[in-house]
Amino acid sequence: MSPFKNLLVGGGLLIAGMSMSAVSAANTPITIGTNNWAENIAISHMWQQLLGEKGFDVSLSEVSKPILFGGLAAGDIDISLEVWLPSDNSFIEPYSDRIDLHGTWYDDALDALVVPSYVDDINSVADLERHAEDFEYQGEPTIFGIEPGSTIADETDAAIEQYQLPFRQLSSSESAMMAQLKEAYREKQPVAVTLWQPHWAFAEYDLKILDDPKKTFSAGEQIKWVSHHGFGDDNPGLKAMLDAWHMTPEQLSQLMLEIENTGDPDKGAAQWIAANRDLVDGWLAARP
Repeated sequence: MSPFKNLLVGGGLLIAGMSMSAVSAANTPITIGTNNWAENIAISHMWQQLLGEKGFDVSLSEVSKPILFGGLAAGDIDISLEVWLPSDNSFIEPYSDRIDLHGTWYDDALDALVVPSYVDDINSVADLERHAEDFEYQGEPTIFGIEPGSTIADETDAAIEQYQLPFRQLSSSESAMMAQLKEAYREKQPVAVTLWQPHWAFAEYDLKILDDPKKTFSAGEQIKWVSHHGFGDDNPGLKAMLDAWHMTPEQLSQLMLEIENTGDPDKGAAQWIAANRDLVDGWLAARP
């Protein structure tokens, strides 16, 4: 066989190998387990688009936390992009042999009680007691929260008890809570809400995180992505890209705010990706 023919054969094998790699990605369906938190919606739609660029067929499945971790353990859900540690350890521990933790993409996440910065006399959770009448809603001092059973809702109930606050927590949804914040902020009225960092509200409004000397709220959390056991070994290229991913509070807040302003997670994520192409290309260039 001539050297030229050998080159052709070798080149053909190389091209075939490249084609097989592309086909492999295109034929690999990936299910991302999601929830309805603003940052989770943002990063899930962002990665759906980025992995789509690499040929993966990515679908999003919105589930509650207990179902999410059970689905990961069973292999029905491939990955979830937002696990807070140590807060979520109780969800992970029952499935520790069937769930793999991966890279940290956000540092120092926290839960908190928050008021607008124009509320001058309140700087800590304890200060709320002396100014309870300023936060009356329908005749009762109120902290606006999200869904009952969420970690931050439980932390807020604990704070009301530990700080002996004459408040109720009015639990609803994130969107309803944000509507209360928006209305109060527009009128420059006192309002207290449960929020977490990262959240787009910190890019939209001038807000004050209240000091928590009794440490009833989570702080210093790491946000990681997680998969069913063995997923990373089966998908080393995808794992490398997700492990290379890291976002600052400003970057994530802007992504969420883009989605909030457009009212469309796909459109908002696409606009943010286009404006941050160098950043995301760095993640996508990672290799095992």
